[in-house]
Amino acid sequence: MARTLSAAQLLGHVVLLTGKEEFLSERTVASVRAAVRAHDDEAELGEVEGGGLSLATLGEMSAPSLFSSSRCVVVRKLEDLPDESVDGLVGYCAAPADDVALVLVHSGGPRGSGVLTRLRKLERVTEIKSEEVKASALPQFVTSEAAVHGARIDADAASFLVQAVGHDLRSLAAAADQLAHDFPGEPLTLDKVKRYFGGRAEAKSFAVADAAFAGRRAAALEELRWALDAGTASVLVTSAMAGTARSVARLKGAGGGMREADLARELGVPPWKVRSVRDLARSWSEDGIAAAVRAVAVADADIKGQAHDASYTLERLVLTVAGLRDSR
Repeated sequence: MARTLSAAQLLGHVVLLTGKEEFLSERTVASVRAAVRAHDDEAELGEVEGGGLSLATLGEMSAPSLFSSSRCVVVRKLEDLPDESVDGLVGYCAAPADDVALVLVHSGGPRGSGVLTRLRKLERVTEIKSEEVKASALPQFVTSEAAVHGARIDADAASFLVQAVGHDLRSLAAAADQLAHDFPGEPLTLDKVKRYFGGRAEAKSFAVADAAFAGRRAAALEELRWALDAGTASVLVTSAMAGTARSVARLKGAGGGMREADLARELGVPPWKVRSVRDLARSWSEDGIAAAVRAVAVADADIKGQAHDASYTLERLVLTVAGLRDSR
């Protein structure tokens, strides 16, 4: 969720957005613009990329306007700021104009770290970090998004939504928004989420993987045919198979003394998923899961190398994985 700042906290101040999660950064930018426009509905909005920012450009964008009393200026890709502009920008941020809200967006990574260090020392600069959300925290993100719209979503429903929609925050936020508005005032249950999103490609892919690693050949092949007939991309199937293989391998390597919450963090999955991974792991030897990891890697490489028959490659993979599990 984006942090909300008032106009008083924005005008005459600088918001420094850092981190790789573009969706969260963009949401914060939107909230800053909205706050400035709520304060002054004629406020001017300006935008420039760091690579094109000079002291003259910044001066033009932050100068008093004949048509409005407030401005909101967004500088994207701060990491591309030319060296000759650093001193000028830092100097401005030390004493920003009273009627200007300046937003500096840094996309993460080591580039531009020097200017970040200098900006963080300034009193008028507020840093907001848009850090990537770990896979295990995505259900909580969905829960928070639903709450924003006045809805409550069950824990198992939030986890299923992540499995069905994937890890893209923008897509998850849109899904939570849709559910909250389609079921106003109602709890968002697993049945409701399945009704809307149970047919998504990612969910179908994980159904294939779950059946294959459980050794259920016929069910895995049936799920695979349904997935491919529904237009699921072959790489999504190998991705789901790889994810399941890695989770089982990590669980076996972690030992049996860890708590469920700790295991969830170790595996990078939501807590509810730990139980199903643990059930799968009981039927796999270390040699077997190592062979499964290799089989998935080979199939993935074949498909990405434009295999002549991707469906045959996937069927062979499903049978191979199910056979390795059975051979223990």
